[in-house]
Amino acid sequence: MPIPFVNSIAAWLLKKRFHQIELFLKYPNEVQNELLLELLNVAKDTEMGRAYDFKSIKNYKTFTERIPIKNYDGWQDAIERSRKGESNIFWPTPIKWFAKSSGTTRAKSKFIPVSEESLEDCHYAASKDLLCMYLNNNENSQLFNGKSLRLGGSKEMYKENGTIFGDLSAILIDNMPFWAEFSSTPSNKVSLMSDWEHKMQAIVDETINENVTSLAGVPSWMLVLLNNVLETTGKDNLFDIWPNLEVYFHGGVSFVPYVDQYKKILPKKNFKYYEIYNASEGFFAIQDQNNSDELLLMLDYGIFYEFIPMDVYDTPEEYAIPLSEVKLNKNYAVIITTNAGLWRYKVGDTLRFTSLNPYRIKISGRTKHHINVFGEELIIENAESALKKVCKRTNAEIVDFTGAPIFMEGKAKGAHEWLIEFKTPPKDIDYFSELFDNALKSLNSDYEAKRYNNITLNKPKINIARPLLFHDWLKENNKLGGQHKIQRLSNTRDYLEKLLKLNY
Repeated sequence: MPIPFVNSIAAWLLKKRFHQIELFLKYPNEVQNELLLELLNVAKDTEMGRAYDFKSIKNYKTFTERIPIKNYDGWQDAIERSRKGESNIFWPTPIKWFAKSSGTTRAKSKFIPVSEESLEDCHYAASKDLLCMYLNNNENSQLFNGKSLRLGGSKEMYKENGTIFGDLSAILIDNMPFWAEFSSTPSNKVSLMSDWEHKMQAIVDETINENVTSLAGVPSWMLVLLNNVLETTGKDNLFDIWPNLEVYFHGGVSFVPYVDQYKKILPKKNFKYYEIYNASEGFFAIQDQNNSDELLLMLDYGIFYEFIPMDVYDTPEEYAIPLSEVKLNKNYAVIITTNAGLWRYKVGDTLRFTSLNPYRIKISGRTKHHINVFGEELIIENAESALKKVCKRTNAEIVDFTGAPIFMEGKAKGAHEWLIEFKTPPKDIDYFSELFDNALKSLNSDYEAKRYNNITLNKPKINIARPLLFHDWLKENNKLGGQHKIQRLSNTRDYLEKLLKLNY
C-alpha cells in the first residue's frame, strides 16, 4: 500500500474522533458527572466499593462526603497488595502493569496502577487524539509519510508474581499495536533497553537513516539524544539529517528552559511544538491549537476531575470542587478518580484555567516546592533527608539551604546547584558533596536515573554561604519572622541568583 494512501486513510480515521471531542466541548459537566457514576458502578463490587457502598452513591455530593481524598502514601498499602497479585481491591479487572515514578516521604518510588481500561481508553486514546488535533490544524501535514522518533523508558519484571513495572513510556511502547511500531523508530527492542548510555547511542545509530517526521519525548532527555545525533553525524541542525521533520510532541517537564536550545537545532520557523500533560496516573490535557501555550482538558478518558484551591490546600479548611465550579486564573491542586481504580487521588500537580469554554489550562507547578527541570522530581523531603544523613556522617551542622537547577547550555549537561549555610562546616566539601549526591540517589529513583553516568545531570555544585546570608536576605526583603520561610527548592534560578549576589 503506498505511503501517501496510508497517510490519507489515517488522517480520515483520526479526524472522525473530532466529532466525539465536540460532545464534551459542548456538554463538559454532563460528561464528567455521567463518567463519575459509571466509574462507581463498575467498581461497586470491589473491596473498596463495598467498604464505601458505591452502589448507593447517586450524586457528587454523596461521593465527596463518603470517600476521603488521599495522596500516594494513603494508597501505598493497597497498591502493594495489588502488585503482589491480589485483585478486586480498588478496581475489578486484574492490574498487570504499574507505572514507576519518583517517590514520596514513605517510599523511594511510586507504583501507579495501569489497568487495561486506562491503557486503552486513556493513554492510547490520548495518543490518537493528539494526532487528530495536530492533523486537524495542519491539513498539509506529511506526518505519516515518515516515522515518529519516540524516546521511552525501560521496564523490569517484578519477579514475585509476574506483574510488571517500569516507566509509563515503556509500558505504552511495550503494549502498543503493531501498526504503531511500524510507524515509529527506534524498534521496541532498542526503546526498552535499560542501560541509558548504550541505549542513547543505539537510538542514534538506528534512527539517523530513517525518514523521521516527528519527535516525541521529555524535553531534557530528548535534547541529550538530539545533541548526540548531531555529534554523530557532524551536522549543524536536525533538518540536514531529517529534512521532513515537522513537529515535536513534548511533556513531562517544563519546556521553557529548553526553547532556545531547540530553536538552535531546529531553525525552521514553521516547525511545530505540541505540548501534552500526562503522568503515570493518566493523560489529562493536550495542546489543541498551533502556537498555543494552553492545553485542552480532556474529559472522556475515564478520569473524573476535582480541584482544591491552593489557598486552602493541606489546611484544616481544605475542600475540593468539581469542574463546574472552577474559576479563571486561580491556582488549583488536581484530584483525580480514574478507570485504574484511583479514587480522589492527589496527583501533586497544580494548574490554572485560562478558559472555561472550553476548559483550557496551564500547568503551574507542584503542590510542594521541587526541582523537576530534567524529570528528576526532587522534593523537599529528599533534600532534607539526604542532608540530615550526610551531616551525621561528616559531623556538619546546617543553618539553611536552597537548591536550583543549572540549565543545559549547548551540549553541556544540567546539574543542581546548592547554597548551604553551615553552623559547623564539613572538613572536606567535595566529600560532603559526593555523599550528598549518593544520598539523593538512594532516596529518589528518578534523580538516580538522571545522574547515571552523568547522562543528563552532572554531579551537584555546592556553594558555602557566608554567616547570616539567609537572615540578611529575609531582612532585606522584609520577610523576617515566623511566617516567612526560606524557599528550599525551585525550578528556576531567580531565588538562588539573588542569594548568590548577597554571598560576599
